Amino acid sequence: MKVVVMGAGAVGCYFGGLLAEAGHDVTLIGRPNHVEAINAKGLLLETKAGRRFIPLKAATDPGAIEPPDLVLVCVKSADTEAAGAALAPRLKPDTAVLSLQNGVDNPQRLSGPIGRPAIGTVVYVGTEMAGPGHVLHHGRGDLLIGASPQSDAIAAALTAANISTTVVPDIDQALWSKLILNCAYNALSAIADLPYGPLMQVEGTREVVRNVVAECIAVARASGVSIPDDLHDKVLALPGMMPSQKSSTAQDLARGKPGEIDFLNGFVARRGAELGVPMPANLTLQVAVKLIEASRGIGR
Repeated sequence: MKVVVMGAGAVGCYFGGLLAEAGHDVTLIGRPNHVEAINAKGLLLETKAGRRFIPLKAATDPGAIEPPDLVLVCVKSADTEAAGAALAPRLKPDTAVLSLQNGVDNPQRLSGPIGRPAIGTVVYVGTEMAGPGHVLHHGRGDLLIGASPQSDAIAAALTAANISTTVVPDIDQALWSKLILNCAYNALSAIADLPYGPLMQVEGTREVVRNVVAECIAVARASGVSIPDDLHDKVLALPGMMPSQKSSTAQDLARGKPGEIDFLNGFVARRGAELGVPMPANLTLQVAVKLIEASRGIGR
């Protein structure tokens, strides 16, 4: 396949690298420093199994790409509409577009600019950019994608590229479950600048996580979304699975970049206000991250 990854950060580089390694024609669209490094030497992928350079193409603008068969949209939530508008002229009628983004409303926001339904995708992977063109993998690397006429074929191709991919009938439930996971840890990891393992060793953190998750479940169910009864336990299990992983919000703050807190805890707080469901824990975490951004002069 011809594959374009729109937003070649840690997530986009990791999955794009695996697809290129499996023989697909991959182009990463990303920031100039990453693009220059990748075009010069290839993408450096570092995993527990070692380090390797993967040859693929990279560009800063999708305007010159050949029309792809598959697009993985991995940009920050605030950039969703702009990314869709930039991609739209390069898409074929049958190009499949997957939204590999945090939050629950990106597929809908992306569908307008691209003129077709975007396929919602839930990402479970621990990665970070360790330098220009250098992606570091901490754990997992699997996807859940929504049902569509193309989804089974996409899932088969991704799985063949060592990206375990499952088509799920209720993508809204899966997206909300991932959102709740992000709301539990992203802000706390960013505020403390700690990975998940040490974070949970601080007294009181577990209780804060429980309060955040309870609020999120309440607003999800008030929105008509079915949430699994064991979600609390799954959320609390994450630090044991990826103890050395810092949240994407923590990574954004460390780079002096605005994060996605308005689309995570902020989204839940706004939705709760609309539905009359109190969201004090989520609102507090949103404001705490925004205060850190303001104190460091981080803004759009």
